[in-house]
Amino acid sequence: MLSLPPSVRVFLSLSPADLRRSFDGLSRLVGEVIEEDPFSGHRFVFRNRRGDRVKILYWDRDGFALWYKRLEAGTFRFPVSDGARLCVSAADLALVLEGIDPASVRRRPRYKK
Repeated sequence: MLSLPPSVRVFLSLSPADLRRSFDGLSRLVGEVIEEDPFSGHRFVFRNRRGDRVKILYWDRDGFALWYKRLEAGTFRFPVSDGARLCVSAADLALVLEGIDPASVRRRPRYKK
């Protein structure tokens, strides 16, 4: 389970990205596609066209950090939504990284402000 403070948001880029890009290229995508500030400390998640690789970019106090995962079998299943991005919880990101489709999860009612 990912442990992120409540102030940190997780943004999924719903269109496939060229994962040959590194820090600068992905931070440019954050500004152009996700339309957020790459220096905010939020997590920005990108996947490739086949869906078997994912990169997570974030600003870590004094520089960009990049987390990369390649699956040997299977694909990452991102939620379906209109638009180029989707803001999800850290729990939903953990589901995606574990191979669970967040749309298939039955959620119990919770209080929200």
